Amino acid sequence: MPYYAGLKQIKDAQMRRRTIDGLKRLRPALSAAVPARTATDTLLLATWNIREFDSGKYGYRGDEPYFYIAEILSRFDLIAIQEVRDGLYPLQRLQRLLGSWWDFLVTDVTLGTSGNSERMAYLYDRRKVSFTGLAAELVLPKDKGAKEEPVQMARSPYIAGFRAGWAYLTLATVHIYYGKGIAVDPRRLAEITAFGKTLAKSAGKLSSAPQYEPDTDPVPDNLIMLGDFNIFNREDVTMEAITKAGFVVPEELQSVPGSNVDKSKHYDQIAYYKRLARLKPTGKAGVFDFYEQVYRLDDEGAYAQERAEKPGRSFKEWRTYRMSDHLPMWIELGIDDGDAYLDSLK
Repeated sequence: MPYYAGLKQIKDAQMRRRTIDGLKRLRPALSAAVPARTATDTLLLATWNIREFDSGKYGYRGDEPYFYIAEILSRFDLIAIQEVRDGLYPLQRLQRLLGSWWDFLVTDVTLGTSGNSERMAYLYDRRKVSFTGLAAELVLPKDKGAKEEPVQMARSPYIAGFRAGWAYLTLATVHIYYGKGIAVDPRRLAEITAFGKTLAKSAGKLSSAPQYEPDTDPVPDNLIMLGDFNIFNREDVTMEAITKAGFVVPEELQSVPGSNVDKSKHYDQIAYYKRLARLKPTGKAGVFDFYEQVYRLDDEGAYAQERAEKPGRSFKEWRTYRMSDHLPMWIELGIDDGDAYLDSLK
């Protein structure tokens, strides 16, 4: 639960009441849709592309959306966030709202036109999740015999290692190039293919799990890709590029709605490499549609004055710059492997 004391600092009484009402709708909806967090049994892993977070290009976010975003994020233990813009203050502000026990890792700004001056980040609750020390941006290697260097991805994938309960996780988050608004954009397909192949080929080198003596094998690690892949549907070649590389989308995520606002596109994905170790899906996963509770279409009139500051966009489009044009995707994973370990000692 975020700190609500900051609501007192919202000087506009109408906005303050509206924010409180929105939170009161959001809280029970989240409780109904997302399992309750546990201290040691489960990990709630999520990915969320938060649109232009936070960019003055379309107007900086005010207090109201920050409270909503913090409320949503507070229901998870570890979140990969894409489309963080130049400044770190959005993450710092979330940290203040969520509590001092939350922390974040973030890349530098991606340079170049197609990079959109974006960063990628991980936000995590240190009471449940610990950072292992592994953090790197992935650079595509040159194939043997190739004369030319590979074209790098528009936004370098961000890899980081974490531990939760018995499980070690190496996460690789990405924001794949969108390009043309078609199901299969050539560069988008090339990026997804190269990303999947490179991760799979380097899986052993990306592990952050320790090695214990006298054992010669490292503690099993879990390599998980997650983020915004801009995949239109689960049946096209962009999705096949992930599965052909050896990555598996958990069964419970294969039937959830799309993660764009109208739930028609499967932009966001979470997939693990080959198998999971000391980490078990519980059967619970989904995407959360916050627009059923806040910035609802019926609320358009309440934002007329605020929208006047940036005219020319429909309310349906404008609200995506307050919240996002993506819905957060999540999965619950069991992290207590005590029984299996005890059985192995017999």
